[in-house]
Amino acid sequence: MSGNPAFLEARRTQACDWVVRLQSADEAELLAFDAWLDASPENARAFDEALAIWTAFEDAGPEVYRELHDRRPRTLPTRRFLMAGGALAAPPAAAAAAVVLLPQLSGPVPAATYATARGEVRTINLDDGSTIALNAGSRLTVSLNRRERSVRLDEGQAIFDVAADKSRPFVIAAGDRDVRVVGTRFDVRRRDRKLSVSVAEGLVEVRPAAGLEGSAFRLKPGQRLEHHEGEKVVRVSEVTPDEAVGWRTGRLVYRGQPLSDVIADLNAQYATQITIEDAALAATPITGVLILDDEAAVIRRLALLVSAEPVRSGTGVVLRR
Repeated sequence: MSGNPAFLEARRTQACDWVVRLQSADEAELLAFDAWLDASPENARAFDEALAIWTAFEDAGPEVYRELHDRRPRTLPTRRFLMAGGALAAPPAAAAAAVVLLPQLSGPVPAATYATARGEVRTINLDDGSTIALNAGSRLTVSLNRRERSVRLDEGQAIFDVAADKSRPFVIAAGDRDVRVVGTRFDVRRRDRKLSVSVAEGLVEVRPAAGLEGSAFRLKPGQRLEHHEGEKVVRVSEVTPDEAVGWRTGRLVYRGQPLSDVIADLNAQYATQITIEDAALAATPITGVLILDDEAAVIRRLALLVSAEPVRSGTGVVLRR
């Protein structure tokens, strides 16, 4: 059945339809899309092919715009031409959307880079109505264009409160993973090549970056995804709202995270840099709440939590058993 031409054409039509529907999908449609993907590996392949063609068409927008402004007659490609070589043609709804958008095409919008110093927290208000709370020691780049809102998180942590815009998904590139949403509130942390995504509201999709293999994960409120860049293992666990966005109120909440993650967070907050004497101590799981007040007091409480001794070393502190 799967090799039947009519069956393959029907699957391709469904994939094209999903590409268009996801531009304005609500939570119910996202769940339906998830079920459709899981129904067959061939569905996922058909969707990836359709999405690639859709993206290629949109990327050609500026060139099409320049051609239209030449005001010379042009022979437009037919639908049969678009289908040549096994390519997927966009469904009528997609074609109509493209026609509407063509007069609005413009050149690329300059990207903006934001960074915070050690101990600095910053709120960024984007033109689309979204806000980003950027934690200390972080750096990201934002690019807003007509078809997508793109962020590249180089290092650090941020809470994203994304304004719903069904025509423009919000995509965050964080190492070897992409985080895709339409409108929601969630936290993304990337330090020392470790990524975590914690969802407070809405639905978030985390998938391998373009060209990389791996599974896509759709996270619901109260879920956290953890992944170490370059590795295949992905861990999904439960998380409370306090854990997801607690640092905004000066509290770091941990549930089984290794001590090395806690140290990375504290080193972004305070001038005194903390190192750990041995790998076993660094892997110690931490569950609890750290209040970000006096620097010395925080280090002292952390040392008590892991039964370690903070020893001054130059301008920093070493934690020893």
